Amino acid sequence: MKLYGFSVVTFLILLYEFGICREDPFLRMKLGDFDGSQDENALIETLARFAVQEHNKQQNALLEFARVLEAREQVVAGKIYHLTLEAIDSGKKNLYEARVWVKPWMNFKQLQEFKFAHNLGVKPGILLSETFLGLFRDNK
Repeated sequence: MKLYGFSVVTFLILLYEFGICREDPFLRMKLGDFDGSQDENALIETLARFAVQEHNKQQNALLEFARVLEAREQVVAGKIYHLTLEAIDSGKKNLYEARVWVKPWMNFKQLQEFKFAHNLGVKPGILLSETFLGLFRDNK
């Protein structure tokens, strides 16, 4: 009988640990896990705007926030938000990746990383195609 009771308790602990018995998705996240976030979320947009402002301060740049394309959360001591955002630099739209560390209970926000990801002004395949076609025209 003791073995049966031990097995039931162990089974319930495993269910709880894997998040099956909990309803709150935040509680189911393990330390270091990623979780997808909605792009329209006001918090995400606020953090993306914060990332652009901090980057502008640190690099003496003049980027203008446009929109958030993707956001993911990572649970650490607080949360790290991994953002892919669109910003305008000298009239050209570019993609940037940013990481913002947030500890809401301490009223703490810090830009961890902000880097250029891709230029949206020119489609990547067009230049390659035009160059490739130009080579064939010259060889005829």
